[in-house]
Amino acid sequence: MSAPFPPHVPARPARADSPWTRRWNEGPAARLTLVCLPHAGGSAGFYRPWAALMPPEVGLVAIQYPGREDRLGDPGSADMGELVTAVADAVQPLLDRPYALFGHSMGSAVAWELAHELGRRGAPGPRRLFASGRAAPGTAVTGQLHRQDDDALCAELGRLGGTSREILDDPGLRSLILTAVRHDYRIIETHRPEGRPPLSCPIHVLTGSADPELGPERCRSRAGGWADLTTARTEVRAFPGDHFYLTPRRREVVAAVLRRLDPSLATGGGARTWPSTP
Repeated sequence: MSAPFPPHVPARPARADSPWTRRWNEGPAARLTLVCLPHAGGSAGFYRPWAALMPPEVGLVAIQYPGREDRLGDPGSADMGELVTAVADAVQPLLDRPYALFGHSMGSAVAWELAHELGRRGAPGPRRLFASGRAAPGTAVTGQLHRQDDDALCAELGRLGGTSREILDDPGLRSLILTAVRHDYRIIETHRPEGRPPLSCPIHVLTGSADPELGPERCRSRAGGWADLTTARTEVRAFPGDHFYLTPRRREVVAAVLRRLDPSLATGGGARTWPSTP
């Protein structure tokens, strides 16, 4: 489901409109906005390397959940509803131009809930939703890991990859990481999505070829359930790698996202076609 943030790499935004948002590449040429939601235990800093790969036409906004990095002392959200309400409050003033949502793992569920919350408020909907590394809300398998001991959480992080053994062996870092992971797992494992009308934007499902959470086989069934959550097209793209394929395949992932936002923006990264799910 997730792996944690690197607590030793603080997010230092060039401009911060809210404690919830980080913006590193905002410029006068931006005509599209990409809002990125982190995985469980993750942080805005996970997306900071993307800023260098963004063309001037795309403004990158990453969400910083409380209880990590420079928000270490901020209280966490009680549940998914409270989290999404706070995120919507932070991003709604930034939606003065077309935008898309990208969420990895838990972040994909947050992105889906955010799209509905913004619509409920009368805000414009996303141009596209990119759902990475997790089956659709209501379809994804959940458990009770947030109630288990630290060893069980560490075993789960090891299963998913993305967390070095050295970090987990350091008592101070391990405590910081597991506190955030346990909090976020509680949010996603207790999330019970309400039945809602489908979105009207295309949904693009991204996964690692060896992802234990959402591999290509699960995607063959209605794109991991995402095809049932929109009236528009649903497409699937598998990248080589595990749950955290995004890190080694960063350039390819960003290029694929940009190509779907506007084909004129993407260069390189491999131009494979995304299979469609009607």
